Amino acid sequence: MVTIKETFWSALTAAGMPEIPEQFSVVPFPQKIPQAILREITTFIEIFERVTTRKTWWQKVTASSPTIARFPRQEVCFFSAWDFHLPWERPGDWQLIEFNDNGSGLLYAGLINAIFYQLTSTSERRCLCPPKTFPLLNDWIAQLVQKEAQRFFGTFPPGLFLILDDAPSLQSGKFQWELRLMRDQWRQRGWPVEIASPEATYSQQQRLYYKGQPVSFVVNRSTDFFWTSKAFSSLNKAYQAGLVYVAPNPFTYATRSDKRLLEFLSLPHWDEDLGIEASERILLSAHIPETYLIREDNLEAIASDKQEFFFKPLYGFASRGVLPSSQVGKTRLRRLLKKGLSYVAQKKVSKSLLPVPNCSTCLWTDLRVWAYDGNIFLLSGRGSTDPERLDLTYPGGWLPTYSHRGFQLGVSLF
Repeated sequence: MVTIKETFWSALTAAGMPEIPEQFSVVPFPQKIPQAILREITTFIEIFERVTTRKTWWQKVTASSPTIARFPRQEVCFFSAWDFHLPWERPGDWQLIEFNDNGSGLLYAGLINAIFYQLTSTSERRCLCPPKTFPLLNDWIAQLVQKEAQRFFGTFPPGLFLILDDAPSLQSGKFQWELRLMRDQWRQRGWPVEIASPEATYSQQQRLYYKGQPVSFVVNRSTDFFWTSKAFSSLNKAYQAGLVYVAPNPFTYATRSDKRLLEFLSLPHWDEDLGIEASERILLSAHIPETYLIREDNLEAIASDKQEFFFKPLYGFASRGVLPSSQVGKTRLRRLLKKGLSYVAQKKVSKSLLPVPNCSTCLWTDLRVWAYDGNIFLLSGRGSTDPERLDLTYPGGWLPTYSHRGFQLGVSLF
C-alpha cells in the first residue's frame, strides 16, 4: 500500500524537485505557526525594512564596504527571506537569526506547501491557512518581477532575463533544479530567459550580453557577494552604467544581508549614528539575539563565554564554516583573525520541537519567511535532528509550513 509519505515525495519529484530524500530531504509532517506570531513578525519586518533603507543607515554601513557597494540602487530584492527560531519553551520570544536577500528554496517551498496541503485530511485543513497553489505562487512572483522591472526601466524591458549563478552551483548545486523551474515558468509567459554563470557573459559598450543577446534583467544567485572575481567584470560595467537590473547586488548585500549588520541591529550602541529610533530599538533588541563581530578587543570576553554563542563566518552561506562553541577557543579565534577570516558570534537561541510520528526522535525546526515590501507571501521551515547545526539529511529536511487559519499571505501588488 502506498503511504502518504511516498505519494508526497513522488509528487514533488514529478513536479521538478531533486530525488527525495536522497538528494533533497523533505519532512512529510507539517509545521504550524500561530497567526499572532506572524502578525508580530510582519511588524518586525516592516521595521527592518524601514531601518535598512534609510539614507543615514546605508551611508554609515557602506562606508567601509568595497566601492561597488557604496552607491544606492533602486532594486528591491523580491526573494528576501528572514530566518527565525521560535524557542520551544517560549515560542513567543521568536528571534531573527539571519536575513538573506535572495533566499534559496522559494519555489521548492511553494511546491512542498501546496502538494502536502492537497494530501492532508479535511479535518486537518480546517485549522490551516491554505497556501498559494503553485500556479498562483508563480503568478505572484511574476508580478514582483514585473513591478521591479517597470520601476527600474519605466516600462517592461526588452532584452534577456538572465538567472545567474556560480558555475559549480549550476553543475552540482541542489538548487539548480529550482533555477530551471523558474526559467521554465517565465518562458511560459513569453519572456526570454536563460541560466548562466558570470563567466559566460560579456560586455559591449557597457551593455551586458549572453550568447549574442543583450541582458536587461539579472536574478543574481551568486555567493560572490561583492563581485570580486574577474568573472563579474562584464556585469560590473553594465551595473555601474545603470544599464541592467540586478537583484540582489553588492549594495543590497552591504545594507541588508551582511552578517556584520546583525551587530548594529541587535545592540543599541550605534543607534544615533545609524538613525535607529527608540521605538524601533525596542522591537529590534527584543527579537534579534546579541551578535558581535569578533575583534581583538572583544575576543577574550567572547571566548570566555563561548558556550553562550554560535560562530558564523561573515561571508559564509548554507551553513558553511559555521562553528559550534565546542570547536572554538581563544587560540582558534585569534588564528582566524590573523588569517583574515572574519566571524560573528551570535547568542544561541533554541528552536521549536516537532515530534515525528512513528519515530523515536524529534526534529529541531526553524521558520523561513519570504516577504516583499512588508508583505509575507510564503512560509517555509527546516527540521534537523541536531539542535545546533542544520542537518537536513533524512529524517530531517525541509518542512511543509503553514499559518493557523486567519493569517492572509500576500496581497495584490498593483
